[in-house]
Amino acid sequence: MQKEIEITIVPEQVGNPAAILVQLAKALNVKADTIRHHQVLKRSIDARSRRGVVYRLQVRAYINEEAPVPEKLASYPKVKDTRRVIIVGAGPAGLFAALQCIENGLKPIVVERGKDVKQRRRDLAAINKQGLVNTESNYCYGEGGAGTYSDGKLYTRSNKRGDINKVLQLFVAHGATEDILIDARPHIGTNKLPQIITAIRETILQAGGEVLFDAKLTDLILANGEVKGIVVNQDQELLADSVILATGHSARDIYELLNQKNILIEAKPFALGVRIEHPQQIIDSAQYHCDVRSEFLPPAYYSMVEQVKARGVFSFCMCPGGIIAPCATGLDEIVVNGWSPSKRNNPFANSGTVVQVTLDDVQGYDPLRMLNFQSEIEHLAFEAGGGHLVAPAQRMVDFVENKLSISLPKNSYLPGTKSVMLDNILPDFVASSLKAALPLFGKKMRGYYTNEAILVGVESRTSSPVRIPRDKENYQHPQVKGLYPCAEGAGYAGGIVSAAIDGINCANAILNNSSS
Repeated sequence: MQKEIEITIVPEQVGNPAAILVQLAKALNVKADTIRHHQVLKRSIDARSRRGVVYRLQVRAYINEEAPVPEKLASYPKVKDTRRVIIVGAGPAGLFAALQCIENGLKPIVVERGKDVKQRRRDLAAINKQGLVNTESNYCYGEGGAGTYSDGKLYTRSNKRGDINKVLQLFVAHGATEDILIDARPHIGTNKLPQIITAIRETILQAGGEVLFDAKLTDLILANGEVKGIVVNQDQELLADSVILATGHSARDIYELLNQKNILIEAKPFALGVRIEHPQQIIDSAQYHCDVRSEFLPPAYYSMVEQVKARGVFSFCMCPGGIIAPCATGLDEIVVNGWSPSKRNNPFANSGTVVQVTLDDVQGYDPLRMLNFQSEIEHLAFEAGGGHLVAPAQRMVDFVENKLSISLPKNSYLPGTKSVMLDNILPDFVASSLKAALPLFGKKMRGYYTNEAILVGVESRTSSPVRIPRDKENYQHPQVKGLYPCAEGAGYAGGIVSAAIDGINCANAILNNSSS
C-alpha cells in the first residue's frame, strides 16, 4: 500500500532518513517497521511561524510493499545520417531542443556564436577584472547561454507548458544532484553548471549531433516563404528545412536581421530597474526571525511585489549568498544580473528590482523601439559609471530621499561602483515607482528598507523587448515555413526550465509537422 502525506520536521533533522521515518510513521499511525521505503517528493521551508522554522516534506510511504525500481531515461538513438535540424543558440532552449531532436530521430546541428564553457571563463575574467567585454563571448553568449554563469535557478511556474520533471531528470542524468527533483526552489549553482552543460554536449555528440562554436548566424537562406538553411560567419552555408531560433534575449543582431529581411517581429513589454544588494544576514534575520541563521538552514530568499499607480514593481531573480555580475554584451553599456554558487555562501543577497515598461511608455510603431529604449538606458548607465564597466550606484534610502550617497557600502560587484544620482539614468516613471515601492517593501520585511542596501544600475535584460511571432499550433513563424522562434529570445519563456521546455516543444513540433 502506498500513501502520500505532508509532514514537518526541524531543519537539523531534514537530512536524517531515520528521523523522517519516525515522523512519517507517527503521521500515518503505523509502526515504523511496516514502512519498507519512503520517498521525499517535495521539500520546502516554512518560516511563517515565529515559534521556529520547519521544513515541510511531501512524502510517499510504501507500507508492507517494496518500492518500484526507478525508471531510467531512454537511451538515445544514433542520428548522424538522419534528417538535419539547425538550432541557433546553445542555451538551455537550444541544448534541450537538441536532446529532443535526437530522441525523435532527428540530427541536431547546434550553432553557437560564443565559445564552449571552458573557454568562456577567460572572457568572463576579463569582464570582471578589467571591465573588457568580448561581444561574442560573455555572460550571455556562449555554451549554456546566460544561465551557465548566472546562477542555474530552476524554479518555474510553467507546469502547463510541458514536463518540468523531464527537464530536471535530464539535468540529474548529466550530473546535477537529485535535490533539484524535490526542492521547492531548485538551484544548481554557477560553479556546477559548466560540467553539466559539457556532459549534455557530449550526449549530443555521441548520438551523432553536431555542436559548432564561434559560429554566428549572419543570414537566413529563404526561398518561396520557406527556410532552406542559414549562413554562418558571413560565408559558411548550412542547409536544413527546419531552423530553431533559440538565440536568447540579448541577441539584438538577430532582431535587426529579421527586421531587415521584412520578417515580422513585434515590440514587447519588459521590465527595467536596478539590482539591490543587502548583507545576507539582514535577509536571514528578517525571514527566519532570528539573530543568527542556523547552520541547518540555507541563506534566506525573498520575493517582493507592489502595485504603484497600476504599475507593477517586483523583485526578480533573487540570489541568496550571491554576486552581482556585469552582463553587458556590447561596448559602452552597463547591464547587471546576479548569480549564486551552489552553496550560496557569499555574504550578500541580491535581487533585480524592476518596474513594468509598457508599449505605451515608448511612443512609435518601430518593432525595435523597446529594444532601442533598453539600449539607451544601458548606455546612460555606462557613461555615468565612467567606463571599464564601473556601475552607477546609490544607497537605498538615499535614492528614495533624493540624496547623493557620500559613500557606498561594500558590495559584490567586481568591476566597481560609483556613487551617482540614479534619477539621472532611470526614466522618471521607473525611478518614481521604485521610490514608492521600496519603503512599502520595508514594511513587508523588517530590515529591508535600509541604507546598508545598495542599488546598482541597471537591471534591464529581464526579458526580451521583442517578440518573434509564431503559430500557436505548429510553432512556426507565420511568414516563414520551417522557422521556429523559441524561448526567451522570441518572447516565449523566462528562465532555464521554461526555456528548456520550449526547446523540447519546438523539437516535437518539427516532428509533428513533418508527419502531418
